[in-house]
Amino acid sequence: MSDHLLRKLFEDHLEEQLRQLPVHASRMGDHRYDDQIEDLSVEARQARIGAERQILERLADEIDYEGLSRPAQIDYEIFRHDLQEGIWLAGNIHAFEEDPRTYNEYLTGSVYSLLTQSSLPRENNITNAIVRMRQLPTVIAGARSTLTSPPLPVLETSIGQNRGVISFYEEGIYDLIGDSPLREDVRQAAVDLLPHLKDYQQFLETDLRERAPGDWRMGKEKFDRKLQFAVNADTTANEVLAQAESEFHRVTSEMYVVARQLWSNCHPGLSLPPDDETGRHETITRVLASIGREHGDPGSLLADARATVDKLKRFITDNDILRLPDPDQCELMEMPEFHRGNSLAYIQPAPPLDPENRTIYAISPPPADWDAERVESFLQEYNRHMLQILTIHEAYPGHYVQLAYHNRETSPIRRLLLSGVFIEGWAVYTEQMMLDQGYGDGDLALRLTQLKFYLRAVANAILDHRMHCTSMSDEEALDFLMNQSFQSEGEARLKIIRSKQSTVQLSTYFVGRMALCELRREIQREQGEDFDLGRYHEAVLANGSLPVKYLGEVVRERLRNPR
Repeated sequence: MSDHLLRKLFEDHLEEQLRQLPVHASRMGDHRYDDQIEDLSVEARQARIGAERQILERLADEIDYEGLSRPAQIDYEIFRHDLQEGIWLAGNIHAFEEDPRTYNEYLTGSVYSLLTQSSLPRENNITNAIVRMRQLPTVIAGARSTLTSPPLPVLETSIGQNRGVISFYEEGIYDLIGDSPLREDVRQAAVDLLPHLKDYQQFLETDLRERAPGDWRMGKEKFDRKLQFAVNADTTANEVLAQAESEFHRVTSEMYVVARQLWSNCHPGLSLPPDDETGRHETITRVLASIGREHGDPGSLLADARATVDKLKRFITDNDILRLPDPDQCELMEMPEFHRGNSLAYIQPAPPLDPENRTIYAISPPPADWDAERVESFLQEYNRHMLQILTIHEAYPGHYVQLAYHNRETSPIRRLLLSGVFIEGWAVYTEQMMLDQGYGDGDLALRLTQLKFYLRAVANAILDHRMHCTSMSDEEALDFLMNQSFQSEGEARLKIIRSKQSTVQLSTYFVGRMALCELRREIQREQGEDFDLGRYHEAVLANGSLPVKYLGEVVRERLRNPR
């Protein structure tokens, strides 16, 4: 009976959330409100937080925790934690006042999602997109009156992204609607909207920039609390930093062992540098530079990624890594301009309330305005080896596969409340696992690239902490990323920008990966010769995107049953 009451309380809360947050509802796959945009006023946002406080009180007062089944107890704890985190974030992270990027979810996301990931008929989606476009001047007016003094690094990124928003309504949207009979209506809505977006661009570049402070650090106390919410475990920021620093040295040593074996192939006839700290770093750096020159052309990135996908899927099936989603609903596409600026690729998963929809794996080519030298640096960083590791991470068997499994979850709480630590941790875990199982046929260049990519995740956690909890300067960060973490200058500078405007998220990759590797070690030792990797992986993915602290018990329970 208590299980039913918990589910009813969550479903009532969810229904009210979807009604009050139409753009969020669309993103979740509920299309009843696709022609609306939520009230973003201070009063409306405060009222929504007040409602979350009331639900939190009802959860404690109306639900008998001891009377719940164990799976429902986990759901209860996840629901309670999500409410507590949302209330804390609203009180401590003032996104609507200090982060112009928050409004991009409405300026483009509210329309783009309808045209790319709605299961409604195409003309319905275009009609709803037009209605939303006509509401965007109100969003822009709200942004102008609400934004106060965003940190300069955040503002600079939002300025670039808003140029992409303008480009989307000038050109990109027409690629999505094709030859629709509503094309003229879309054009008129865009023509009406563009002056508002251009005035907003002027506002960002002048008025708001004059108010943008240089201080962007979160500070140790807030960082630690936000990290604990994200991890949902008794782990402090200092503990994560200490573990990451230890792992950083281990991975660097492993990279040297591999690079030393590749040296004579990459630099025939040249003596291996001396086996000291400077020489080991030189060996790794020069071998990585040689590997980086093995890349395709900018125009072939998508085709190369598609070929990699086919190869990965065959390997996963032939080696029983796990059972792949069937039918496959992952679609590769070029990343829209307004999403570019932080990474080469991302996954836009099928919405949890519309799980039969497609997932988008987006790849970003080098921007058209880059010179030849910068393009070459980009292609060397994302060479043919790195593209394979990235596709493992983002798609097979990383994010796409994991989130497709997630969308089978029957608990509405687990279906809607996902752990980013688990999601990112799984993707990073799969990179090494695939090579350990034989993907790449022992190609040492691929292994060194995988280690470099993993070292990036470790370095991200260190950078995340040091940038927000210490006085680390840009110069010190650049030295750490380029001269210790083997990143190109372009990649390092982008990462510094990202670290200034994305607190804690950079740490989730490392924290999640370490938790998943520890769980694998424990269970493989427990099962000995009975351990079956494919069965184990499916057990890990069988309960949605749970906080990692629950994985031990749910995986062991799942492994008691037939595959």
